[in-house]
Amino acid sequence: MNPVGIDAVEIWTGKLELDLPGTLAPAKDEDPDKYRKGIGIERSSFPDLYEDIVTMGANAAKRLMDRKDLTPEDIGRIDVATESAFDNSKPVSTYVAGCLEQYFDGEFRHANKGERKFACVAGTQSIDDAYNWIRAGRNRGRAALVIATDTALYARGDPGESTQGAGAVAMLIDEDPDLVAISNEQGYGSMDETDFLKPNQQFPSVDGQRSMQVYLSRMREAVEDFESVAWDMHPDDLAYVPFHTPFPGMVRKAALLGYRHMSRDTEIEDALADEIGRQPREDAFDAREDYEDAIRDYMDDLKQTDQYRAWYDDAIEPTLGISRHVGNWYTGSVHIARIAALQSAAEAGRDLAGEKLLVGSYGSGAQAEIHAETVQPNWDHEIDQLNIDAQIDGRYDLSHDEYELVHDSHNYEKGSVDIDPFTEPSDEFVFTGWGRMNERQYEYIE
Repeated sequence: MNPVGIDAVEIWTGKLELDLPGTLAPAKDEDPDKYRKGIGIERSSFPDLYEDIVTMGANAAKRLMDRKDLTPEDIGRIDVATESAFDNSKPVSTYVAGCLEQYFDGEFRHANKGERKFACVAGTQSIDDAYNWIRAGRNRGRAALVIATDTALYARGDPGESTQGAGAVAMLIDEDPDLVAISNEQGYGSMDETDFLKPNQQFPSVDGQRSMQVYLSRMREAVEDFESVAWDMHPDDLAYVPFHTPFPGMVRKAALLGYRHMSRDTEIEDALADEIGRQPREDAFDAREDYEDAIRDYMDDLKQTDQYRAWYDDAIEPTLGISRHVGNWYTGSVHIARIAALQSAAEAGRDLAGEKLLVGSYGSGAQAEIHAETVQPNWDHEIDQLNIDAQIDGRYDLSHDEYELVHDSHNYEKGSVDIDPFTEPSDEFVFTGWGRMNERQYEYIE
């Protein structure tokens, strides 16, 4: 049976940026290190006035299809994952297809189109859907186009304001992929939670502390579930571990939990025993509370060890290279982390073919998914085609006053904000206004 996975990827970031330590921190009279060291984000991406989830998704998809020399007839499925949708009936995928049909010869008339919603995990769920569709033999030799696109904006003054971002990741799912092959095995951790939600409102309601706890709990459950059907993982098994990254500070916590779990009952725990003791076992404690206190103390010590720091620097830190400069992209977040890791390996000249990634996806509400991916022989050629660094460097740097105007312009409740775009569109799809039924309209600008 041929492997199925991600054959190609493309990224499109919003064309505006906000310098968090340099612009937002002074305006809020905050320490710049809150952003640099605490949250871990230096700059956030924002959409210009003519950009939205459709244009960003369509532009990423256009670049991917151009580069792979694809026509609409080569695509049998278009799935868009987003938690920034503006229509409760018509899926974003139809708008994206309509955009692409303005540029390419042919139509997506016989492609299945849909929209996935489960907070940030929906991008991975859309990949799962495409994987299953191909495995079931329903694809008729065609590939699937999965697009994760979001404007992750928060009300001004909300703690989440410092994690904002906007952009899209387009992924081609096919047999015999060039980038990564996806494992059959998956692990899940899922519960009915209210850590983050948007009940008929544009900006989210977030319980920040609760959300971090739920994220970590569901990730732990998903890892345990994955191991029950795959293998007992060891830190040395994995080249990189891309996590869902709402902000790098949260990944630091997840990485430490993962390392503790994978190193338990291994030579790593044995080697660390003289330095920090062995990991606490619950059956050695009379009260759960005492056990949890002991675990926290152990983890405080673990994160200071040379062994953990070396693993973190190798397996985790490279996954954060893009998110530090674009912020949170919701459904695209974990897919940015994968790309950042592979990009780092390519720049270092590392031969990754045959090595494994462990991908940890998460969506509030809440569900985590763990699966493994095997890097394919042509991975470095695929990664070399990306221009994300040039996109990041080419963004317009907003002043704080300009940022507030841009934020208002993308706030549906404020209506029209009378400002001009900050950048000039070229060779891309743009939002042009509303039609007779209040539908959003788009045009390709050469």
